[in-house]
Amino acid sequence: QLQLVESGGGLVQPGGSLRLSCAVSGFTLDNRAIGWFRQAPGKEREAVSCISGRDGATYYAESVKGRFTISRDNAKNTVDLQMNSLKPEDTGVYYCAATGRFITVQSIFMFSRRATSWGQGTQVTVSS
Repeated sequence: QLQLVESGGGLVQPGGSLRLSCAVSGFTLDNRAIGWFRQAPGKEREAVSCISGRDGATYYAESVKGRFTISRDNAKNTVDLQMNSLKPEDTGVYYCAATGRFITVQSIFMFSRRATSWGQGTQVTVSS
């Protein structure tokens, strides 16, 4: 049974940092893509970042490039999202997501269309 459990959300001031973590079970990280989506109030869910299972290539939405960094630890079966220089528009529920087995992605757009397993989400609020 596939499970993804997020942690690390919270309230932070603009310009601050947060680190989200996703613990996965029921599958390994080296044969599928995994990453993060977010959903702001009244907006559609958008893919933020992902990491390829095959070669570890990383992809980011334009809105977070240079500020967010995704990483994975295959031994611990965790995927982290380091978020720096946070802005109020980064506020939302952040979801960890993964594609099916042996599904590869080569862009954040492909990940947004191929993610099929989801965590419950963790709230991130950026506000002064």
